[in-house]
Amino acid sequence: MTMSRLRQLRKELGYSQVKLQMLTGIDQSDYSKIENGKRNMSFEQCKRLAVALKTSMDYLAGLTDEPAPYPPARRG
Repeated sequence: MTMSRLRQLRKELGYSQVKLQMLTGIDQSDYSKIENGKRNMSFEQCKRLAVALKTSMDYLAGLTDEPAPYPPARRG
């Protein structure tokens, strides 16, 4: 489920895997393995992908069907 959500969000935003590499710092070959279900993402990778794909970590993990990101945390 997560992998199809990653691919769907990436394509909706018009991003290539290389573009996501530039936005997240995740190596393109590693991202490709994550998207194709051959590798699990770390917490940090999930966080970076959620920000880049404008969604929540819960959506990427399949814990919610709501793709909208959460409001930013208040600092201070």
